[in-house]
Amino acid sequence: MNGRDLVRSVKMVGSVQGLRAVRSSLRRRNADARALPRRGAERARVPGLVVGAEPGPGGGVVRFARSELRVRVAVGGAVFWGWDGAEPLPSYALAGAAPEADPRAELEPDKDGGWQVVSERLTVAVSRHGAVELRTPGGVVLRRELPPRWWEPVAGGAARWVQRSEVPADARFFGLGGRASGPRLRDGAYELWNTDPGGHFGPDDDPLYLTMPVQMVVSDAGTHLMFHDNTWSGRVTLREGEEGAGSGHDRPGMCEVRMDGGPLRCWVMAGTPARVLQGWTTLTGSPALPPSWALGPQHARWGFGSEREVRRIVAGYRERGLPLSVLHLDIDHYDAHRAFTVDRERFPDLPGLAKELLEDGVRLVSIVDPAVKAEPGDAVFDSGRALGSGGAFVRDARGRAVRGEAWPGECVYPDFTDPQVREWWGGLYEERLAQGFSGVWHDMNEPVSFAAFGDPTLPRSARHSLEGRGGDHREAHNVYGLAMARAGYEGLRRLRPEVRPFLFSRSGWAGMQRYGGTWSGDVETGWPGLRASLALVLGLGLCGVPYSGPDVGGFDGSPSPELYLRWFQLGAYLPLFRTHAAIDAGRREPWEFGPRVLEHARAALEERERLHPYFVTLAQLARLTGAPYVRPLWWGAPGERALRECEDAFLLGDALLVAPVLERGADRRAVRLPRGRWYDTATGEVYEGPGQVLLDAPLSRVPVLARAGSVLPVRAADGGVELEVWAPAAGRGGGGLVVLDAGDGWERAEVERYTSRLVDGEVRVEREGEDGPVNHPVRVRGL
Repeated sequence: MNGRDLVRSVKMVGSVQGLRAVRSSLRRRNADARALPRRGAERARVPGLVVGAEPGPGGGVVRFARSELRVRVAVGGAVFWGWDGAEPLPSYALAGAAPEADPRAELEPDKDGGWQVVSERLTVAVSRHGAVELRTPGGVVLRRELPPRWWEPVAGGAARWVQRSEVPADARFFGLGGRASGPRLRDGAYELWNTDPGGHFGPDDDPLYLTMPVQMVVSDAGTHLMFHDNTWSGRVTLREGEEGAGSGHDRPGMCEVRMDGGPLRCWVMAGTPARVLQGWTTLTGSPALPPSWALGPQHARWGFGSEREVRRIVAGYRERGLPLSVLHLDIDHYDAHRAFTVDRERFPDLPGLAKELLEDGVRLVSIVDPAVKAEPGDAVFDSGRALGSGGAFVRDARGRAVRGEAWPGECVYPDFTDPQVREWWGGLYEERLAQGFSGVWHDMNEPVSFAAFGDPTLPRSARHSLEGRGGDHREAHNVYGLAMARAGYEGLRRLRPEVRPFLFSRSGWAGMQRYGGTWSGDVETGWPGLRASLALVLGLGLCGVPYSGPDVGGFDGSPSPELYLRWFQLGAYLPLFRTHAAIDAGRREPWEFGPRVLEHARAALEERERLHPYFVTLAQLARLTGAPYVRPLWWGAPGERALRECEDAFLLGDALLVAPVLERGADRRAVRLPRGRWYDTATGEVYEGPGQVLLDAPLSRVPVLARAGSVLPVRAADGGVELEVWAPAAGRGGGGLVVLDAGDGWERAEVERYTSRLVDGEVRVEREGEDGPVNHPVRVRGL
């Protein structure tokens, strides 16, 4: 920790608590110095030459002079390989058991003394030196993994390793979790260590709260997803390739993954983007389905302060005829910031308030932090200490509960990698439900330290259960938020089994979609922060986390009316549509920015409500297929290079293209169109893609275009569902999927498939598999 960290700590949490945080940081560093041996001299190792092979289910084991490589093709086409005996399990990413091996895939000799496994979707070729090459069925190379290298401490300890890869010269990288500089990841280094950047962040800050070693690579050769299943800290260095001019040689793209320890094991899946994410979802679990009310407008602010202020905010929405589905309470509603408590002076009847708001159609959602005040008499602290034989909290190498500094003061931290602790913690949410809350959002769960933002609260030497295997915080840190989300989600399911839990978490890891979504965290207020908001949602969707959104308006500072409105208009088309701000950052209610902003914000809210059935459909499809609600423009045509370069617009499902305004003062903007016919939903103008068009973007709206032939469900004037159909071009058809809202329970939803076609100047809409008229009202547009 340097002097700037100290100043920031003192300014943020007050001098007394700030100094306690400094003491906590020093304790942590001393604990690591005692418990973690210095690496000292290291011995480098590479696989060496191949010495033999042993076929097995779905592939087999290739043996080298100093290592061995296990290759296995799973049913469904995903490919696993692991060095030095690494197996698919145990894994925090996988939803359960590892997928079964594909019996049709066999290990067989390849040229030059190597070996290969041929499957339906990929050929895996292993060279005699240990390079691994991924090829399409047509023989085109998607990726080439060079032989890895390990550095093993002579005195013993975790071996660090590096894996370098080559990809085609035209390839573009996406993913790696939440990256503010994305969605396309340009040349540079990206850290793998979940981190609070300290108060706020912008596009240049890395890492952030939610990192994961999941990269999607798109090139002319095809699309593939690469996942290094390793939870340790690491770094991914990327360099895009360059195609040779004339007769010049191509320079391939490069990816280098360096990890400080843990297994070297990977999963790869290839195909179209939709097929790749469906395979990823099959492997890591279906996204949790949010309740339908969580797809409506949500409002939060750190600093509501009292029941009176909450009522004032909700009344403000209702008096102005603005829709509102959810209101979030931040840490200021707790008693001295202690989780699972209520400040009775400011919130004397929280259950009564929740009931009153629910009658008005507004649900309450509560923040939950993992830090537990280390004070005898605190109910959570006492019950945690009494749990099992060793208590619920993370311990140091000497067996003492690790203490850090967070909002409640000196705190201890539950070990969510222990199943018994997860069950205990999940039971605590009964108090939140009794207070009338309908859902929770997890914050500060990287976990974070006030003393030195960017460092963990817990020392790297802290001991964790890791599902009974045992290990330290170097392995557990990145999955701490994921395991907390699991504890909360499973607890809510046990406590209220008849309804779907609503939970989203600031931190997490690969597979977190099983338990809910995430949000941007403390994005800075400014035009760069607005652009980063879109990058985060797009990037996370490509990593299998479809439900996310930013703090509309930015977390810190005061946005100008124009910036707030443009952020609001973007948020209206993102899965999680929530305004939020810091305690000293001013209000985020639409009427606080003047009558003109209020008028235009009202239009955005009304359009969000009109599209609510479409968002319900997208949520259900995400659960079934893994396809994100928000998709890059290249989603349906990854071979279109111009679309791969476009980062300032997105597809909302298959039907809509949204082009938010991300620059100050802009009232027109260029929009890159995918192939086909597109209608401007505001003006009805028709455009043909592929190509680029210049569209009006007045302050009142952002450009939104509909794909010709699309059939999408919208809310009718009477509150029911109608089908909005955009006329297909002559000689072409169209269609769409509709999943009706089946309630917030576990009822199985029915997928309705519709087609549209133009016959003698008339648009005809039919439901597949059924004769007779369509059950919903149909409104044709664009004809």
